[in-house]
Amino acid sequence: MNEKNLDLIGKEMEVTSVDVQDKIKKKSRVYNRLFFKVYVNYALVVLLFALVLGAVFLQLSEKAAKNNIKQQLFSQAKAIAKRYNEFILDEDYEKSLPYIEVLSEVGIVADDVWVLSNPNASIPMNSDFTTGIDLKDISREYQEVYLGAFAGEDTYRSRYSKIYGFDIISVGVPVRGANGEVCGAILLNAKVERQTEAIRDTKSMIFLSMVVALIVSFIFAILFARQLVRPISKMRQTALLLAEKKYESKTGINRKDEIGDLARTIDFLTDKLMENEVIRKNLDQMRMDFFANVSHELRTPITVVRAYTESLVDGVVEEESTKQQYYEKMLLECKSMERLVGDLLILAKMQNPDFVIDKEPVNLTQVFDDILKTVRTMGMKKRISVCLENDHTVQLMYGDYDRLRQMFLVICDNAIKFSKEDSTIYISVTRGEKLRISIRDEGIGIDGDELSSIFDKFYKSKLRQNAKGSGLGLAIARQIALKHGGTIEVFSTISVGTEFVFSFDYITEEELEQR
Repeated sequence: MNEKNLDLIGKEMEVTSVDVQDKIKKKSRVYNRLFFKVYVNYALVVLLFALVLGAVFLQLSEKAAKNNIKQQLFSQAKAIAKRYNEFILDEDYEKSLPYIEVLSEVGIVADDVWVLSNPNASIPMNSDFTTGIDLKDISREYQEVYLGAFAGEDTYRSRYSKIYGFDIISVGVPVRGANGEVCGAILLNAKVERQTEAIRDTKSMIFLSMVVALIVSFIFAILFARQLVRPISKMRQTALLLAEKKYESKTGINRKDEIGDLARTIDFLTDKLMENEVIRKNLDQMRMDFFANVSHELRTPITVVRAYTESLVDGVVEEESTKQQYYEKMLLECKSMERLVGDLLILAKMQNPDFVIDKEPVNLTQVFDDILKTVRTMGMKKRISVCLENDHTVQLMYGDYDRLRQMFLVICDNAIKFSKEDSTIYISVTRGEKLRISIRDEGIGIDGDELSSIFDKFYKSKLRQNAKGSGLGLAIARQIALKHGGTIEVFSTISVGTEFVFSFDYITEEELEQR
């Protein structure tokens, strides 16, 4: 790739970065900010609450004011009616009109006091007691009130008066004569002017309260939004750091609410990402080590084969016996490479999670009868004997016969390789909660520091017995055990010996028959 192409890519990345920043700026406008949304919703709720509360309060205050005026008017009207009843009984015409004038001077609730005579009574109120108002001159809007009073009832009505231009409250109270008959009525009219002023003052107070509430809501919205936005911003910063592979980042948020749960989830994610990063680095290192080991293992036989081949091609070797030795060496190295490649293929297949072994009932007694023949042949040069202990003639488990045989042969081969001459290998197959197989030798043992590494690919100790090994045998044996749902453990003491212990699920003959 030339410099021109690199410059074009760089410019495209800059343009993309600018576009992303522009999008972020557009998204972060004031009306898109969480604080603005919190404040607007909070203010709308407060405003709506204030309007509803104000409307209810105005209705209640208006109703209470009218009820208060109504009660006062009825109380005064009844007092006047009682006084007029005394005037009628005493026929004291001279005191009635000055009484009304005195009431107006002392300031009663009513704006007008009308004393009306009942024309329908057998003995109507004397005109000297009335306020001189003819019923024909009274507006029809007052008719319901005085007619109710003439009928002997306390009457009340609230309405808008065209005469006064205000809301008027009118009450009517009957006045009884000497014979107990309703001879007239007391009619009190009061303008609701003072109530209107009170309602106006109430509206002003409600408006002022709404303004104060909006200011207070702004302050509370700031505090609430800061408490809400600050941890979210912290989690956003942590997420950006995680995107940059800074997996040690933490939110540092310790709250006992949903935001705290989200923060703990992000912190849990950082831990998992850190663990996965460590695993990834280990896998990368293992991959690098794997290729290095494979290259190392293949380099030696390829070099040897090449050297022998070049010698034969160049005619350096002329003797037939020497040529035959070279051919044998080349064949031996080819077999070694073939064995290495085969082991790699087997190990790769075993480590594949999708690979499933075809299992069938296998009698381990037959497996070890087959193995013993091979192991005794392998140990003949070092005069190594093999001792098998089996507590059942039939030891059944589900598995692959060839894979199980390969697994146990790997362990037995290592046991022969590291055992002393004239020693014994002990094989034990016993049944308890699990099927337990033990293979123990009397060899040189394994150092404690190496026990945790012996199942790693290409791991070989520096002992001369491992010079020709590929370092894959125990790794393959472990994978075979895992594919059969079993476990493999190793116990070793220097200069005493090593023991490999396998554990598998077994099946009885009865279970096999039922299946």
